[in-house]
Amino acid sequence: MALRIIIADDHSILRDGLRALLEKQPGMEVVAETDNGRTLLKLAREILPDVVIMDIGMPELNGIDATRQLVAEIPGVKVIALSMRSDMRAVKEMFMAGSRAYLSKDSAFEELAQAVRTVVRGQVYLSPEVAGPVMENYIHHLIAATDSVSTVLTPREREVLQLLAEGKSTRQSADLLHVSVKTIEFHRQQIMNKLSINNVPDLVKYAIREGITSL
Repeated sequence: MALRIIIADDHSILRDGLRALLEKQPGMEVVAETDNGRTLLKLAREILPDVVIMDIGMPELNGIDATRQLVAEIPGVKVIALSMRSDMRAVKEMFMAGSRAYLSKDSAFEELAQAVRTVVRGQVYLSPEVAGPVMENYIHHLIAATDSVSTVLTPREREVLQLLAEGKSTRQSADLLHVSVKTIEFHRQQIMNKLSINNVPDLVKYAIREGITSL
């Protein structure tokens, strides 16, 4: 049975183009189209589509709120956002509303067909134009929100921690780093204070967990 698709976009030329292209794909059928978020909900309740291709900017009911209502009312429906916007706020809001894919309108048509197949398999799809900024934003927030070993310890302290975790004695560590035994002892105490760890076995576990050394 062909996938039943509704196109919701307020540009008739785009809708016509998408319909013509999608219906050339095996196993896909465009069963309705609309330029209005509220009309979309009415159509979806009657037709129960498998996939809805959703613009964000539509009259009467925007794509974000339409998506939220759609996924709440029709179990199993997959929403694919197709928008000129690629800012993080729009992407975040659409996924929070229940979208399973987000594509820029600058994407090649082949990507939309791929996105349809991807979401039907239960996976998430991001077009390259959107994925890059999303990953950059994610990494930025991940780094800002996480106290990793690279932000807690100095480069020298990380060196000392690795040597201690690998079983080197204080003297061996001092010789390898060309410093005094007292310096190594000082660094070890600083490491323990910063990490709130008071014994070497737990330091070893920490070093392994943070990828400083391996078993």
